Order: sequence, then structure tokens, then C-alpha cells
Amino acid sequence: MIDFYALTSPNVRKIFIMLEEIELPYKIIPVDVWKGDNYELEFHKINPNGKIPVIVDHEGPLGRPYTVIESGAILMYLADKTDRFLPKETAPRYEVIQWLMVQLTGVGPMFGQLTHFKLFAPPGNDYALSRYQTEARRLYDVLEARLANSAYLGGADYSIADMATYPWAANHQRQGVGFDDKPNLARWHDAVTGRPAVQRAARKVEALPTSRDHAKPDDVDRFFGRGRYARP
Repeated sequence: MIDFYALTSPNVRKIFIMLEEIELPYKIIPVDVWKGDNYELEFHKINPNGKIPVIVDHEGPLGRPYTVIESGAILMYLADKTDRFLPKETAPRYEVIQWLMVQLTGVGPMFGQLTHFKLFAPPGNDYALSRYQTEARRLYDVLEARLANSAYLGGADYSIADMATYPWAANHQRQGVGFDDKPNLARWHDAVTGRPAVQRAARKVEALPTSRDHAKPDDVDRFFGRGRYARP
């Protein structure tokens, strides 16, 4: 059994998709970051970084419980555990890992900052919004070019690189980006959306309770590290 500490963010959605794809039994443990569950001492014992997703695999290496933090590491751990969605051979393996890293170091941070400055930042951040909008659009162009020459991001086969990127790209309309002029991204997006495991994952995410829409202002400030929580 795997304990899965989760809520509804794109980084968490990746792991929902992977767990549904590999069909290992897992238990969802909601961590409502919008009311500060991630700051509780018991959670910090599991993840000192105070973030989700986290898994605890009760049948880990040598049959002992093993905790994995960070979404990319979790995807790789589960892929290696099940021998699925990450090739063993060096060249195809690193094709997948390279595009996983594009998501972890580019798509996630840039799309996340764009979402923050579009939806959550106060007025007066035009420079930041422009910067992240420009970088997000550049990264979409990079993905479009890759998918013009490859069925999936990691190569000919669906992989953890696709699982990692899809939840961020699925929000493209909220980011102000259309796929009408990106036929390869549109084709890839539709192919991933149509997978039964992805659809099951979406239903589980939608069913999770979250206080985001009615979070207290102080909890929102703590989540974003602003106001009295800002560090000079």
C-alpha cells in the first residue's frame, strides 16, 4: 500500500496519473495547503520541505516503508518500482529524463509563476506578468517543436515525461495560450486526455475537498509567503 499525501495542484496531479496508470493500491491522505496542513509538525516529519506531493511506500526497498518527496523523484521511483513508463536502456531512458527535466526546471516553475501573477498577485506587477507570459509561450513553442518530431515528449512511447507535463499544459487556456496554431500539442493533449487512467485521476482530483476558494486571508498570505510571512 502507498500513502499519497495530496491535494489538487498540477504537481500532485502527475502522481495521481502515475498511480492510476500503474494500478498499485494507494490511500489518499488530503493535505489542505490552503489552511496550513502542510505546516503541521507531523507533516514536516514526513517532508521537511513542507510540500506535496509525498508518498510513503509501505512495501519499499528491502520490504521496508520508504518515503519519497518531490514529484519528479516520485515519478521515477514508481517507474523503477514497476518497470513501466521509463525505459531501462540508456539512450531512450535519458530521452525521457531530459524532457522530464524540462518540465521540472522550466514548464512547472514558469507556468506556475504565470498563474500566480495572473490570478493571485495584486495590481502593479506588469513586468513580472509579461516576463512569465513570454517564457511560458516560449516553452509551449519548445514543446510544439518536440512533438512535431516525436509522438510523445520522451519518444515514441507515453512516459513519465508526458505525465509530468500534461497537468500544466491542461491549464493552457487559463494561461492565455491556445492550441489552434499548435497542432502537435493539440494532438498530444487529446491523446493523453483520452487515456482511461488520466480520466480516473481527474475524477479523483475533482473529488478532493479544498478550502482554496474560501481560505482565510492570513492563510493565503502564509501559502504565498507574503505579508507578515515575507522574509526580508
